Amino acid sequence: MRRQAQAVLAESSWESNSFGASMRVLLGECEFDSGRRLLLRHGRAEPLSPKAFQLLELLLDRRPEAIAKTELLERLWPGAFVSDASLYNLVAEVRAALGEASRAPRFIRTVPRYGYAFHGDARPAPAVDIQAPAATGACLLLGRREWLLSEGSNLIGRDRDSAIRIDSVTVSRRHARIVVSPEQATIEDLESKNGTDLNGQRVEHPVPLTDGDQIRVGSVTVTFRILKSLASTVTRQA
Repeated sequence: MRRQAQAVLAESSWESNSFGASMRVLLGECEFDSGRRLLLRHGRAEPLSPKAFQLLELLLDRRPEAIAKTELLERLWPGAFVSDASLYNLVAEVRAALGEASRAPRFIRTVPRYGYAFHGDARPAPAVDIQAPAATGACLLLGRREWLLSEGSNLIGRDRDSAIRIDSVTVSRRHARIVVSPEQATIEDLESKNGTDLNGQRVEHPVPLTDGDQIRVGSVTVTFRILKSLASTVTRQA
């Protein structure tokens, strides 16, 4: 019971650190936006798993401090027993998204026999007008309800700050996200309890969306649509 309580405490502490004040940082040709849960490279969204995104967020928040592997493992997998290989794979995923190699790291520094640190060029991104998100012509439909999707990351869940808030006990607080770019829209499950399905298939990694796709989050099914007047904004996949 004590171990379970410690795990819950560690997880809630991590969430308060990760999802409190949003952070926007420029990293060379990349931009990290914690508020929109988005990593851009040359202006295009780079797919990152939820835990890889959390790892990058933690390293950025603590830069240039080196963080021990033991702390990273506890933050990312609170109360669970995982090997260093799991952390190594996450670091490799982050490096690939940032366009760097382990032999010539520009951003993620390996501290031998200790852990990892963020170093290199990182500076706050200029302020943007968050009151007027860019229209994309993409939306989600649920009966008579309609959610317009903005460019970047659109969170689906029960959280009050979700772009698509669905008040159902079968939907996790941070269930899934749809990332919209000028080229395409993709959906990704955020390790939700009841999973995300696209046209009857379980979503295991970021998957491109097309007009008319049926998205099931928990027990709720919504329809992804592209408005005809703005259909050129998002490329329809064959």
